[in-house]
Parts: sequence; structure tokens; C-alpha cells
Amino acid sequence: MSFKGMVVVVIATLGLASGIAAAASAGSASGPGRNAAGPASGFIPSHNVSHANQARGGGHISLLQWYGGPVMHSTTVIPVFWGSQWSSSSFKSDKITGLDTLYSHIGGTAYARTNGEYYAGNGNVNTSSISKGTDLLDTSATPSGAPSTSQVLAEVAKATGSKPVAGAYYPVYSDQPRGSAGYCAWHSSGTINGTQVEFGFFFNLDGDPGCDPQSPSSLGHSQGLAALANVSGHELSEMLTDPQLNAWTDQRGDENSDKCAWTWSAPVQIGGQNWKIQGNWSNAAANAHTGYANGGCIQTA
Repeated sequence: MSFKGMVVVVIATLGLASGIAAAASAGSASGPGRNAAGPASGFIPSHNVSHANQARGGGHISLLQWYGGPVMHSTTVIPVFWGSQWSSSSFKSDKITGLDTLYSHIGGTAYARTNGEYYAGNGNVNTSSISKGTDLLDTSATPSGAPSTSQVLAEVAKATGSKPVAGAYYPVYSDQPRGSAGYCAWHSSGTINGTQVEFGFFFNLDGDPGCDPQSPSSLGHSQGLAALANVSGHELSEMLTDPQLNAWTDQRGDENSDKCAWTWSAPVQIGGQNWKIQGNWSNAAANAHTGYANGGCIQTA
């Protein structure tokens, strides 16, 4: 969801307001090496905030509109694991290997294709050309509390030696819990030495009931991995359809995953495994009244 689209939620929840203020404080601030971060978008409210704003618009159908910005026609996902605890085998458990599986195999899946109807002037989102790059690890301490977009972009610059892959998506996974922040993750866009990149930020969600999708243990994923996988699908989908925060949103600023946050119809299959990852909004499904939530949410296409 765009920053302006979060205003209603901000008013409703002081915890979310403080977290968003921290995350969005960067604006277009510059960091070392001519880095410029945009605002945060696609905030995933924790359960209590989501339930207070159920149905992202009160149940009426509000279609996504194109505001002239680009969509992604190909991308390389390069996860950044940030914090000293990522060197501990007991902490990382199945999280790194699980996310590697998710990102390595998500391209071309029926789940990824839920983003394929959205377009820019040079064509639709390409849901097959999603590749996985080599993980980046930085065991230095993460900031206390909710980091700003400029802090997270600076971490991407540090992890890449200020030489990022153009057009790549860098999801940054912190080893710190969200504390009083009212959200689980977000995505943004920026430049590092003039190179355009997309990036996201994710708290450590181990034992966090507010960001837990309550995935069945039969799916074989730890609670921490299941929570990260769900919000990772959300942010990846919004990065594909609204990478620079000026492409596809509805009138209140919600992106395609925001409109289906914390809703599921069935597990989705990625990399030979079943995952509990929320669905995405489809204008086509909404117009045909075939979606499972508000008529427009789908998990496969």
C-alpha cells in the first residue's frame, strides 16, 4: 500500500503510526555514495490492525488503477540477511533454506501468475522471469526499533559493495523482532550510485502472533519461516506490480496484495512444497465475481 493509503490505519493505531513514521522518515534522503531511498509502501499490518480495517475498504469493490509507472518484466531476487543472529544455526533454523527454495522456484508458478494481468506501456508483468541470486549475509548489528528506508537501502549498498544488480529486488531480513511497530514488512524503491533497485524490509517474526499466518505444521515449515514466507509473497507481488510506487493501486492507495492481506483459500505449491501464502487482488476476478474474498482475491492463475 502507498504511504498515503496508510493514513487511515495510522490514525487508528498508534503503534503502527510510530513504526510507519520511522520507516518512512527517509523520504528521498541521501546516504553514503549518492544513495536515494523512496518512501515505504505495502505495509502489512499485524492481525489486530488488519482486523480493525477488515476488507481493505469496507467490503465494496474498488479496482486497481494504473497511474503510469513501470511494472517488472524481469528481476533477480537477492535476499540480504542482516544481524548477528543469522550466524546461529539455532536461530536461522529452516528460514534461510526455506526462503531460498521459495525465491528459487516462484517464477512461472500459478501463484506468481496472479500478478500477470497488470501492465505498463511496454507490456504486462512477466511472472516467469524471476530468478534467484546469491544470498548476502551481514552479521553487523541492526538498528534498534523500526529502521527508515534510507537505513535499509544503506544496508543494501553495504552488502553489495555499492554495486547492486540493476533492477534487482533486495528483500532485507532483520534478526530483530518488530516490538511496538504495527506492521510486519514493507517494500520500497531507490538508487545506489545511480543504479535503480527495489528492496524490502522484514522483521524477525519468530513467535509473533500478530504476523503469524497459522500455517499447519503438516506443511513442514517452522512458524518463523511460515510467517516470513507469507509476508515475502505479499511484498514480492507488490514489487512486481508497483515497483516504484507509481503503477497499480486502488483509489485509497492499496496495492494488489494489500487488498487481500490475511486472506487465504488454499495452500499454494512452490518448489515442490505447499505454502500458506495469501492471495492477490485480480481486477478480472472482481469483475467476474470469481474471487474468494470481496470477489477479487485469487491465489493461483
